[in-house]
Amino acid sequence: MTKTATRSLAGRRSFLRSTAGAFAAGLTSSFWSDDTLDAAVQNVNRNSSPSQLKITDMRIAVVAGAPMTCPIIRIDTNQGISGYGEVRDGGNKIYALMLKSRILGENPCNIDKIFRKIKQFGFHARQAGGVCGIEMALWDLAGKAYGVPVYQMLGGKFRDSIRCYSDTTQSKDPKEFAQRLKKRRDQGFTYLKMDLGYHLISDTPGTVTQPLGITPQDVRMTQHMFTGIELTDKGVAMMADYVAQVREVVGMDIPLAADHFGHIGVNSCIKLGRALTPYNMAWLEDMIPWQHGELWKQITLAIDVPTLTGEDIYLKEDFVKLAQMRAVDMLQPDLASSGGILETKKIGDLIQDYGVPMAMHFAGTPVSAMANVHCAAATENFLCLEMHSVDVPWWDDLVTGVGKPIVQKGFVPVPDKPGLGVELNEEVVKQHLLPGEGYFLPTEEWNQFRSNDRLWS
Repeated sequence: MTKTATRSLAGRRSFLRSTAGAFAAGLTSSFWSDDTLDAAVQNVNRNSSPSQLKITDMRIAVVAGAPMTCPIIRIDTNQGISGYGEVRDGGNKIYALMLKSRILGENPCNIDKIFRKIKQFGFHARQAGGVCGIEMALWDLAGKAYGVPVYQMLGGKFRDSIRCYSDTTQSKDPKEFAQRLKKRRDQGFTYLKMDLGYHLISDTPGTVTQPLGITPQDVRMTQHMFTGIELTDKGVAMMADYVAQVREVVGMDIPLAADHFGHIGVNSCIKLGRALTPYNMAWLEDMIPWQHGELWKQITLAIDVPTLTGEDIYLKEDFVKLAQMRAVDMLQPDLASSGGILETKKIGDLIQDYGVPMAMHFAGTPVSAMANVHCAAATENFLCLEMHSVDVPWWDDLVTGVGKPIVQKGFVPVPDKPGLGVELNEEVVKQHLLPGEGYFLPTEEWNQFRSNDRLWS
């Protein structure tokens, strides 16, 4: 034990003994024995003095096949405490590394201060990954320093477990896919989602009108409204029949959402949405890019099925705009893009004022999963959390400290341990590193970065 810790412990003993004297009547002398005093302070983190905590290093380990590629951040401090965060799936570790010089020497407990310092370097979708990953790690550090779970620092929790829905491998055969979804229900999931792309029916003549010769790959980087791709009445009817066959198997009593329609035009989105009305869909997700609020509102007002977007939006302001203009019925931030834990809770609280529920998009390792779980626990209008890794056999083993499986019958129990509540399993993480990557190797080349970051003169 260090001299500082010894002095601190002696001070606690002195305080407890003096307090004991005031309540001596009816108490046995053994109650205040040294053994009892040691027990009284055994849960105090003697290695942590939060006001003196400083960031000394940041390193990264890139996990592959989770099922996405996910850079995990580790932020180290002068007191031997480390915190973990994660760059959004598919993002690059450099999004985080470029911020290292800007956080070294900071007290990680000053989360909002650091976030405001670095948030200018994030942007929508994966480009927000560095800012959000660092923010997650700061919450993990602060929780460990103060000895409390993250949700408690957010104001407490509204729920003890987090409802999830699971990504499920697609099939062009609706009966085969329906059985896969039924398996999810049998596993305990109480919410379902399916991919419903026009590729399911495009091999049938007369289902899609499009410029001759183009393929979905050709328009992958073209926004939906500018592709010239539209569904025919025949194509819409076939896609609706696909959903009908799925509903026959999974039932009408469980929510069923849909996503990944393909880059089709606004009018096709409306025709498809109307055709899906009989199947009581939970929502239709990202039919067009989120940036086009007026077009989203046009779709939302034209159909009787809930609409949803948001997984690529960075910071709360654009979520609020969409809620204010009633552009969509639901919003779905991805915490690893939307600004991190606190910003996502703010998003939920702000859109709640407009009667908008918050689902949460997620596709990463258990580190980011726990960040989502704590945020979801602390946000009242939370609906459900996406999970992409239920079928990855080693995913749970990337971390220690929580019950296994992490997703239990469609729910994740909210951990009560300090910080995010998990630590990395070094052996398993090393087994699943992206080829060519190391396990939290030194990053001194990012320690200094000269730049005038002020946004005004």
